[in-house]
Amino acid sequence: MTETHIEHRRGTDRELVGWIRPSGEDFVAVDLLGRDVTGEVDWLDAEEALEELGIGYLADAYELRLESGEWLRVRVTEVTPETIGLTVDDGAFNVIGGEKQLYSARFPLDPNELRPAA
Repeated sequence: MTETHIEHRRGTDRELVGWIRPSGEDFVAVDLLGRDVTGEVDWLDAEEALEELGIGYLADAYELRLESGEWLRVRVTEVTPETIGLTVDDGAFNVIGGEKQLYSARFPLDPNELRPAA
């Protein structure tokens, strides 16, 4: 994120749902993975897009490209403006105990490194 990105938080619980980036006379909504959600729109449309999107997509499965070029199915565990924390999606998501393999991806999301699972 740059200093021009403006945090957008849900009105109900103040949860961070993304950022709004100025772009010329308009604005672009950006999700928590650093992806543009809209093209250039007015401020209210950018806010509305982030509100509608929410944060549910963070619970979806993703695929991480390993150094070998293979894709590994993962889940997002943490998102910061520096990194995206990931764990292997072993079918036992959120199970207590067991050893978890942890990975990270660069923020913002690079679709060549991390993509939504098919």
